[in-house]
Amino acid sequence: MKVVFCASEVYPYAKTGGLADVCGALPLALEKLGIEAAIFLPRYQGVDIKKFGLKEVEQHLWKANLGKQIDVYFVERKEFFDRKGIYGDGSGDFPDNLERFQSFSWGVLEALKQLKIQPDVIHCHDWHTALIPVYLKESFKNDPFYRSLKSILTIHNLAFQGIFPKQKARHLHLDHDLKIPAPFDFHSQINLLKAGILYADEVTTVSPQYAKEIQVSEDGCGLEHILQQRHDQLVGILNGLDYDVWDPKKDRFLPTPYDKDNVREGKRDNKIALQKALKLPLDQDIPLFGFVGRLTHQKGIDLILKMIEQIEELNIQVVIQGEAGDGLYAKKLRQLASKKVGLSFEFNERLAHEVYAGSDFLMMPSSFEPCGLSQMIAMRYGTLPVAYATGGLIDSIRSWDHDAQQANGLLFKHYTPESFVKAMHEAIKVFANQSLYQRFVRNAMESDFSWRQSAQEYKKLYQCLLLD
Repeated sequence: MKVVFCASEVYPYAKTGGLADVCGALPLALEKLGIEAAIFLPRYQGVDIKKFGLKEVEQHLWKANLGKQIDVYFVERKEFFDRKGIYGDGSGDFPDNLERFQSFSWGVLEALKQLKIQPDVIHCHDWHTALIPVYLKESFKNDPFYRSLKSILTIHNLAFQGIFPKQKARHLHLDHDLKIPAPFDFHSQINLLKAGILYADEVTTVSPQYAKEIQVSEDGCGLEHILQQRHDQLVGILNGLDYDVWDPKKDRFLPTPYDKDNVREGKRDNKIALQKALKLPLDQDIPLFGFVGRLTHQKGIDLILKMIEQIEELNIQVVIQGEAGDGLYAKKLRQLASKKVGLSFEFNERLAHEVYAGSDFLMMPSSFEPCGLSQMIAMRYGTLPVAYATGGLIDSIRSWDHDAQQANGLLFKHYTPESFVKAMHEAIKVFANQSLYQRFVRNAMESDFSWRQSAQEYKKLYQCLLLD
C-alpha cells in the first residue's frame, strides 16, 4: 500500500505548530508498519537546500528523504512561496493564501503523474490541501491515472477553514462562472475546508472526542450540519507523540535526565534548576504548576489569570512559558508577577523542555483542544496535567476523581474560574500525599501515547477505504 501525505507544513522542514509534528511523525510510524509513504509540501524560502539535502528531480520539484525510504517532495512556486513566513507576516495572513495553496494542491496532483507516483490513498491535512479531494472528483475525474485514488482529509483544528471573499472564486480553477460553487458557499464567501469535507472519501480528526464535539453547534464552527451529513465517513484518531524527541532519559535540554525508575530524584533536580532559571525561591515542597503554549483565550489564559490572583491563598508556584498570542495577556501576567510567578515570553525550546520536566503539574485549561500534545509530553515527563474536559484531553487523561488506581491527571468539567481553582486545590491535596502523587506520576509515565497505536488505526482506515 502506498500513501501520499500533502500538508502545508511538515517537521523538520517547515513548522508553526502541531500540524507539522503530525505530518512529520505519522509517515515514519506508518513506514514501520510496512506502508510505503511519500510527502508533499511547498518549497518555502526557509527550506534550506544544503541543510536538508534537497535535489531537483523535475522543473519546480525538489526531493529530500525522511526515515529509511520516505521521499519528501517540495513543490516550487516562487511567486507564492519564496517569501518569509508560511501563512503570513507581521501584518497578518498573506492576502493571496487562496491562490498559494490552490497552486500547491493542483501542483501535487500534476506532480504525481509527472513522477509516475500512483498511490492508493492521498492523505490531505487541513484547509490548505482541501482542494485536492475536490479536484480528484471534478477536474481530474476523466483521467485514468487518478481514477482509483482515494482521498482522506484530516481536520486538525476546525476553527481554521480557509475562508475567502467571493471575488476569489475564479482562482479555484474549476469549470464554472464567477459565482461561488455550492460546495464552497459559506455565508456568500468561499470555504475551502467545507468543500474538502464534502468531497473527501473519508474525513478524520485528531481525537475521538473532538469528532463528536464538532458535530454540534457549540463546537462546529458553522460546519456542524456538513459534518453531521458525513458522520458515517467521520472518524477521530488520537494523535501520537514522537517518543524519540520527547524522552526525559535522553533529553539533551535537561540538567538531569531521568526515567520512571528514578523519576522522584530526577524531577526534584529539574525543579530546582527551573526555579533557579526563573528566579523563584528554591523550594522542593511547594507544588509548581507549569504552562507551555500560546497566550490566547483558547488556551485558557483567562482562567490562569484569575487563578494567579489567588496564588497567595493557594500557596503554589507558577511558571508560564508563553508564545506570541495576545499581547494583552502578557501585559496582565507581568502585572501579576511576584516571587511565586516565573514568566518567559520568548520562544525557548530548552526552557519548554525544562518546564515539562521541572513542574509537578501542567495547566491546560483550554476552552477547546482538538487533540493536544502538551498533556502527552507532560505525562511522558512525569508531570500531571490539570485540564478542562474537552477534545483530546478527555481521550488521553484519566482523572483521579474517577479512576484512583489508573489516574494520570485531573480533569475539571465546567469552564469557569471557580472550577479551575477547585481543580488546583485538588491537585495540591494530591501533592501533599506523596505516596499517592508518586503513584499517579508513575501511571502518567507508563501511559502509551506513541504513534504506534495511532498508526495502526490509520492503516486499518486506509485498508477499509480501499475495499469500498
